[in-house]
Amino acid sequence: MVNSLVAYKGKPARIVSVNTHKFDLEFADGSLKKVREKDFRFIHPEFVKVNESCAHADMSVLEEFQEEVLSLQEITEWLFDEYTAQTAWCTCLLVEDGLHFYWQKDSVFVRPTEQVQSIIDKRDAEKIAAESLQHCIDNLNNNTFDEQDAPFLQDIAKVALNQSKHAKILDHVGVENTEEAAYKFLLKIKYFTDSFNPYPARFSIPEDREIEVSLPEIQRVDLTHMNSYAIDNEGSNDADDAISVDGDRLWIHIADVSTIVDSGSELDEYARERGSNLYLPEQIIHMLPTSITKALALGETETSPALSIGLKMSEGIISDIEVVHSTIKVINTTYEAVDKELESNDNPDFIIIQTFIDQHKAFRAKSGSISLNLPNVDVRYIDEKVQIEPQKTSPSRDFVAEVMVTAGRTISQYAQENDIVMPYALQDEGDFPQEVLDKKESLSTAESFKAIKFFKRSATSIKPLPHYGLGLNSYLRITSPLRRYYDLLAHQQLSNFIAGKPTLDKARVKEIIGINNNALASVGRVTRFSNDHYKCLFLKRNPNWKTEGVVVDIRGDKALFMIPEVGLMTQIKFKEDQIPKPDDKIMLQVTRVDMMERSANFKTV
Repeated sequence: MVNSLVAYKGKPARIVSVNTHKFDLEFADGSLKKVREKDFRFIHPEFVKVNESCAHADMSVLEEFQEEVLSLQEITEWLFDEYTAQTAWCTCLLVEDGLHFYWQKDSVFVRPTEQVQSIIDKRDAEKIAAESLQHCIDNLNNNTFDEQDAPFLQDIAKVALNQSKHAKILDHVGVENTEEAAYKFLLKIKYFTDSFNPYPARFSIPEDREIEVSLPEIQRVDLTHMNSYAIDNEGSNDADDAISVDGDRLWIHIADVSTIVDSGSELDEYARERGSNLYLPEQIIHMLPTSITKALALGETETSPALSIGLKMSEGIISDIEVVHSTIKVINTTYEAVDKELESNDNPDFIIIQTFIDQHKAFRAKSGSISLNLPNVDVRYIDEKVQIEPQKTSPSRDFVAEVMVTAGRTISQYAQENDIVMPYALQDEGDFPQEVLDKKESLSTAESFKAIKFFKRSATSIKPLPHYGLGLNSYLRITSPLRRYYDLLAHQQLSNFIAGKPTLDKARVKEIIGINNNALASVGRVTRFSNDHYKCLFLKRNPNWKTEGVVVDIRGDKALFMIPEVGLMTQIKFKEDQIPKPDDKIMLQVTRVDMMERSANFKTV
């Protein structure tokens, strides 16, 4: 075996000497190595200095040897017509390549034609993939991209949107595999526009799906003799509540969603997954398919199906509660129109409804209700423009809001009287200083801001516990079953009860509360992050924007400002002798916007 040609780790070598268990091998560079016999492969008994440029092999001869096992010498003789050290080495290289052959111990297996073609196809694909990868790397290193790069950019986007933890291409361009780094990179190369909102995807908010529905026929009470007013924004066509009076009874009518969305149904699961409507600046992601809204929106047809709540009230005490599936005749109107009617005081229905409202507000105030005077804004992104407007307040909006609170209190009372398990909304009593309570109806902006910390967070429970902020012993969300799952759940329980069907027990309702709270947490975060995203976009597009800020707190030499026009906060440092006072109004100018952090800095003007 001495002076034989062998292959060791793909390199040609000569056997110099043989010991008991070791062979001394010499390589082309003159280096020596002791190895065991099992670690090298015998190629030819004669050693010559071989080269890598092999003569042409006649692969056509392999057709008659498919799936056969031959020796290296046999394969070599068939391919090259001779068995020399050089031709044997060429055969070895062909076997190592793995296209036409592979080793079976010291013999060679000849691959069938279809297997060879499969390997060729795979190698071609790998070559194209490698070329595409390099093409994309070159582009990204130059802060550009083209259509060919789409699959790699989609991988990066999945990381940016929390749909994947790793994109191979980011390793090649020196970017961390994190949400923020990937998002920042895609902004940098302009794959994402600055208006793109990543947060719905990051929090896995389900998109709208259309599901065709039909309204079942059920027995309903005819309440069409009353004027039922659905009061909403101009242009709205999805009213889900209406108000009417019949003698000394107040009626609150709500879209009868539970007749279509049964507890435990596919639609119920659909709604529960979402938790509520998600109102984003650029779109609305609906809790329920819009086909249900079209089928149940009040006033869209001559008569509308509803779940109607009737009640009497004396000095704020609610009695004689009635809950029925009904048919109503709706008068669709707007807040602006109702404001005029309230001012003129010439609508007899509104005059009577106002007496209910005044009673109820007085009852809640006596019971300790408290609210804060803090400005808020609505953010919209329409036609590539950010629109930020103060949330509207008006007598008509207060009018509707108080009736809806009345409805929640009424059904809470009804549920307890009839032992119906419900998802009650509650809020523990806050530890408010007496000076706040003494002037709770006239708190300034700064005073309201400081009072926030005394409020306890609201929660949901199967126990009918007090809601301190509303001044009620118990309260239910009931008036928006098209938009909020807790309202829908309450409707389902009510509908089953009045129909004599089983209602969900405490354990199941408690379980659903846990599920829905998780969904609502995501909705809340996405709402906040999305609004702040577009607020910052507005400031970025208006770099010299100025507005009035209100001082809400002093923290050493820094003043904390609320900026009502955009609904943001900022902190500014002052000289000791120039520190402003709470509720001072000072002109501010934006100085820096960070889209990633959803924050902005301002200076005084």
